Amino acid sequence: MMRSTYESPVVEHGARRVIISIAVITATLLEIIDVTIVNVSLPNIQGNFGIGVDLGAWIVTAYLIANVVVIPLNPWFAARFGRRQYFFGSIVIFTIASLMCGLSNSFGQLVFWRLIQGLGGGGLISTSQAILRDTYGIKEQGKAQGVFAMGVIVGPALGPVIGGWITDNWNWHWIFFINIPVGIIAATLIWNFLRNPAEPKYSKLDWVGLILLCVGLGSMQFVLENGQQYDWYDDARIRWFTFFSLAGLASFVWWTLRSSIPVVDLRVLRLRQVAAGSVLGAVLGVSLYGSIIILPQYLINSLGFTATLSGATVMIRAGAVMLFTPFTAIMTQRGLIDPRLSAAIGFVLLAASNWMLANITTPQSDFHALILPLIVSGIGLSQIFVPLSVAVIGSVPDKEVPATAAFFNLSRQIGGSVAAAILITLLVRGFTIYQTGLAGTQTLGHPPTAQYVNSQGGVQNHAAMERLAVLVESQSAVQSYADTSRWTAVITLGLAPLVLLLRRPRIGVAISE
Repeated sequence: MMRSTYESPVVEHGARRVIISIAVITATLLEIIDVTIVNVSLPNIQGNFGIGVDLGAWIVTAYLIANVVVIPLNPWFAARFGRRQYFFGSIVIFTIASLMCGLSNSFGQLVFWRLIQGLGGGGLISTSQAILRDTYGIKEQGKAQGVFAMGVIVGPALGPVIGGWITDNWNWHWIFFINIPVGIIAATLIWNFLRNPAEPKYSKLDWVGLILLCVGLGSMQFVLENGQQYDWYDDARIRWFTFFSLAGLASFVWWTLRSSIPVVDLRVLRLRQVAAGSVLGAVLGVSLYGSIIILPQYLINSLGFTATLSGATVMIRAGAVMLFTPFTAIMTQRGLIDPRLSAAIGFVLLAASNWMLANITTPQSDFHALILPLIVSGIGLSQIFVPLSVAVIGSVPDKEVPATAAFFNLSRQIGGSVAAAILITLLVRGFTIYQTGLAGTQTLGHPPTAQYVNSQGGVQNHAAMERLAVLVESQSAVQSYADTSRWTAVITLGLAPLVLLLRRPRIGVAISE
């Protein structure tokens, strides 16, 4: 591989670049916000259709399964139909599916259209990153990845805010309807301003590889999303889907490495930056989505925050990200800091922020106590994403950018799913352990307990005993929330040294074969 001054043929400048950036980041936000916005309104949707938590989970699972299956296929679709046409088509599919989700009058219809929406959304994230990389050119990768970071990091925080406000003031249908005008604007701008880096090129589809990929990734996502609900491997469904996942992915790798028309080019993983970046993308997913999953539950269930206030609290972190990301982008672009060092500092700050959150996770905490940990978390994220993206996306040949972006974003998505599965399992089992332990000590033979009951009106006061049971349950939940924050801190800090797998990129120099 040799270095050259070659630039992408679709580098833009001036107003045209601004318009494309706005359109791309808008489409990115559409997809990312939709993942979290639905979670906030899920209880309302379940109540509206009269379904339980187990069925309601499919509203999220259907979307995520379609999403993770499509992401690694993005390079093939973009090459086959043209990147401009494919990106435009993905936005259109996502927007139409959003309309149909909002109009759904049965649970089955909603799950079907969420699946279609996931197919459209899966074409947005990694394609967006590849577009920005080429639009800004290799010399301005700090700016390109800074713009992309705004969508990827701020999006998960915006979702709970928007979803909470809609839940508190309107109805769940509007969490889908609000996508429609945004999608129309993004699609219009993309069609009129985005250029293709290469003309569409017909290629045969490896149907065997595609089917194996769908089985492997789809089954894996099902296990991660539903494992805790079905008590993991005590349930036959989880065992079978784990088998399908392992068998499907192993067969996919074996088949694809021997295929002359691979649907996903695994050979790009031979590049050290791509392989290392995929691992670190998963680490980022754990860190990025870990607190987003647990914190709103603590705020709403233990502190009594409204959905709107809970979302606004999480937005503190997004504000810090927006404030500090431009500085990180400038320093990275000018080569003033080693991206590996910046990312390592970011992971340490994320770990510290989660430990701080654990220490202030009490039944009496208020809004102000959360501000400092969330600001530290936002600063940490601002130090990770841009340097990491530049080190990975900005240091591969132009022709490898689509596949690199796909693997990087797929890894982050899977990392987030793994984080959700692990943390929710720890939360539920921690709650059970704490509740059992605390309840076992709260007997009338325990002097403080007897004193509490007597002070409430006597030994036979059933209302006092019921209040005591509520206190035990509340304290168990809070202690479990605190433990999950500590586990997130430990996992994040433990994985931080993986940044050493990366090479320091040479900023401002393009790469060609």
